[in-house]
Amino acid sequence: MNDPALSSTCCPATGARLSLWPGRAVYSGPSLELDLHSGSVTCLAIGTDADFTLETADGTRRTGRSALIRPRVPHRIEAHGRRMTFRYVEPGSAAERACVAALGAGTEPVTVSADGAVDAMRLVRLCAQPDRSERPDTLDPRIRKAVRRLLWEPELQDGAREFAAAAGLSASRFLHLFREQTGTSFRRYRLWARMLRAGRALLVHGTLTEAAAAAGFASPSHFSSSFHATFGLRPSRLLTARCVIVDETAAAAGHRATAAEGAPRARRAAQEDQARG
Repeated sequence: MNDPALSSTCCPATGARLSLWPGRAVYSGPSLELDLHSGSVTCLAIGTDADFTLETADGTRRTGRSALIRPRVPHRIEAHGRRMTFRYVEPGSAAERACVAALGAGTEPVTVSADGAVDAMRLVRLCAQPDRSERPDTLDPRIRKAVRRLLWEPELQDGAREFAAAAGLSASRFLHLFREQTGTSFRRYRLWARMLRAGRALLVHGTLTEAAAAAGFASPSHFSSSFHATFGLRPSRLLTARCVIVDETAAAAGHRATAAEGAPRARRAAQEDQARG
């Protein structure tokens, strides 16, 4: 039986929900065992029903109910409860500023809330709030144009040199300005944009193979390994955990049923891909 269409603020009690917007994503569901990984954008992690332990690559372990993890910080999360919520937001965006304010974070790579210091349910509600704009208007117009192109055409194979030429900059200046303005590297941001496209493509094409191609990955294995390095698990594992994927932009335009109905088909595709080895 297909999962029913859900509101933007809830998730099935026994399943998972992945909501996608341009530049933003929210996962809420079972506390999947995550391997060491390093994200492309900022992540707000919330133990929905219990604390969790965050371990960084140097072996430091910190326990709390919520954490703000900056881009490119290798870490692993050991959940002590049944459910987690992860909100992925772009560095420098209004959404990130809201997360920073909620946790009272500074500029440190990782901020872990003390036990009970931050209301977990308040943060979960924060994750459900829509963002009017992911990018501030003060972003350099040349970089804003590059960001928009990456978000809407992540499958393009143009590299930093082509983007730099379009911006009227040298490659080195473009890469420096991109990192300065966005808080992450050009390569990492492209990877993030491709992950978002792959998630939406699953709803249209139904298989990891086709989703990988639509997002510009060289092969399904390239997509799978990149996903694991970014999120700490294989995409097939996420999809077989009864995850409902919703393109919230399409849903807001009245296409929610199509998005929700795509998830069972994607789960079957993941099972097929796992069976192929």
